[in-house]
Amino acid sequence: MEAPRIDAHHHVWDLGVRAHGWLDAEKLAPIRRTFTLDRLAEHATAAGVGGTVLVQVLPDLAETVEFLALAAESELVAGVVGWVDLTAPAVAETLAGLSSGQAGQAGQSGRPGGQPGRVGHAGRSGGLVAIRHGVQAEPDPGWLTRPDVRRGLAAVASAGLAYDMLTLPHQLPAAIETVAALPELTFVLDHLSKPPITSGQLEPWASRIRELAAHPNVYCKLSGMVTEADWTSWRVADLRPYAETVLAAFGPERVMFGSDWPVCLLAADYERVVSAAEELCAGLSAGERADVFGGTARRAYRLGDV
Repeated sequence: MEAPRIDAHHHVWDLGVRAHGWLDAEKLAPIRRTFTLDRLAEHATAAGVGGTVLVQVLPDLAETVEFLALAAESELVAGVVGWVDLTAPAVAETLAGLSSGQAGQAGQSGRPGGQPGRVGHAGRSGGLVAIRHGVQAEPDPGWLTRPDVRRGLAAVASAGLAYDMLTLPHQLPAAIETVAALPELTFVLDHLSKPPITSGQLEPWASRIRELAAHPNVYCKLSGMVTEADWTSWRVADLRPYAETVLAAFGPERVMFGSDWPVCLLAADYERVVSAAEELCAGLSAGERADVFGGTARRAYRLGDV
């Protein structure tokens, strides 16, 4: 029996709980509304997805605590990629509080409404599996190489968690240096590091991707491509050179599918994102497709039998 698929990258947000200033841009108006797990579930189930990875949106510890509480009650969410301040002196203690289920240790009160929520355990279904920080928004292209950031990343490794890298192509040199310096930490590159799909330019992105992939502790998400292409006119052919570069560099055993819902809705609905990924992976063997659509995420995030 074929294992259920994993959607290794999606978000939710409730604009009634907290403001999302990044959505104020005019071009983002189509997704400037609340998106819940219930809205995702119908689409995911129809696509054969039996588990998902819920990824942080804001640099806000309270959001992470709420996501963990949400995941603990969900039959869909298999793991949470949360946020902590990597540069904080007490980052190890914060990670321990989140991973153990002691939300109070993370300095937060729980879910919206002030009621404490049950937080999952690292490496178990619905628990904390990784940490992410929006490096793409950092003006310093070498942010990942800062000593305080490196200390925080080392704490993530010690906690048995992975680290999702949200970078832009010009930040890849720092990413390459960082993954080499921390071989004990599992890194997951989000959205192929956002290559310039609209322009069709491959270099220097492709060379840097190959250099990054040479490090065995790095995985890559086949995600976020449709919003790096032209939102209204993209075709699968536009995505193919970037997908093929990643699949060749990392191998399907280190590439995982992610929808990036609901951000993807700017350019495509959930079904079209899934079908595009299926088309891009059509030339792979059945075992390789099983890796991209589930096996890789299970290994990278230690999701178990999802």
